[in-house]
Amino acid sequence: MFEGFGADLPALTLFVVKLSNIFTTYWWAIFGAIGALIFVLANLKKRSKTFNDLLDRYILKAPIFGEIVTKATIARFARTLSTMFAAGMPLVEALETVADACGNSVYGNAIMQMRDEVATGTQMNVSMKQSGLFPNMVVQMLAIGEETGAVDTMLAKVADFYEEEVDNMVDGLSSLLEPMIMAILGVLIGGLVIAMYLPIFKMGEVV
Repeated sequence: MFEGFGADLPALTLFVVKLSNIFTTYWWAIFGAIGALIFVLANLKKRSKTFNDLLDRYILKAPIFGEIVTKATIARFARTLSTMFAAGMPLVEALETVADACGNSVYGNAIMQMRDEVATGTQMNVSMKQSGLFPNMVVQMLAIGEETGAVDTMLAKVADFYEEEVDNMVDGLSSLLEPMIMAILGVLIGGLVIAMYLPIFKMGEVV
């Protein structure tokens, strides 16, 4: 009808129509490319240590999520090491196991470095501080534990603290995401409605 009057559809309506045509025609290519990208990234993370280290480093630096991952990794480190130390496992062996279980290659590499230094007689809190990845509170708690012979107890308290921190941050993030999702959906749906009704509103101008 607009073409019959020698007029063009509104820009927003044209954009929605063209976008719909692209998804309708090339949906297989779009979803295939997304699947291939996920497959390639998963294989790179599994097989390439360099890529895995780089990805984990960027994850730790990501806004909001990076802090959650950092605190969750520290909590996992403290909880696992506390359990193993309390069970009587030698510290060097326990650190090697914890390095594999911490879930982040950046912290895993640092823990393996700590293991090597502890094996040569360095105190664990000194080695931990030199890594630059652990907060001062964790280092100080571990130092107290080493001085008093209660490493497992101090690590358990660190784990409790950071597990609670992670829970609070996740709860806060969830409450923050809800209005953001509603706003995004409102913009998308509102944009589609406006794109569909703009031609009707402009029909009088065209006529």
